[in-house]
Amino acid sequence: MTHPEITVAAVTEANGRFLLVEERIEGRLVINQPAGHVEAGETLLEAIIREVREETAWRFTARELLGVYLWRHPGTGRFTKRFAFTGLVSDHRDQKLDEGIVGTHWLTPAELKQREPQLRSPLVLRCIDDYLAGRRQPLAVAADLDLGSALTVAAVGL
Repeated sequence: MTHPEITVAAVTEANGRFLLVEERIEGRLVINQPAGHVEAGETLLEAIIREVREETAWRFTARELLGVYLWRHPGTGRFTKRFAFTGLVSDHRDQKLDEGIVGTHWLTPAELKQREPQLRSPLVLRCIDDYLAGRRQPLAVAADLDLGSALTVAAVGL
């Protein structure tokens, strides 16, 4: 197996609704948590704070590590290692969202389930299910990891 792509995702819930983004990927509209790749020189925590701001215009404050997920894209065969964080958002700004982002939505789990064919990957619902099941790890488990160390972390919460 080649090295997986290292990504981060934010699971944010308010009043029974979860913050999600609608984005255009390869000409298709998909739903995902605010998420993205970790850039060189960033910690996982720095990456998720940046990604949430860029994709939603919200400031994200991470509280806990939800889990570490490994997923293989059935079409490309590429592996993704996703570090999902729970947290809160505040300080919404009026700003242009990242390229490809069509908009943001606050959806209930039932509304998200109805849109399952539109999900970017099965990890979207898996993260919501794990969140609702109360799965959490201390933030310190992964917050300071960078790209190199994130590649070697054993799966947590799988």
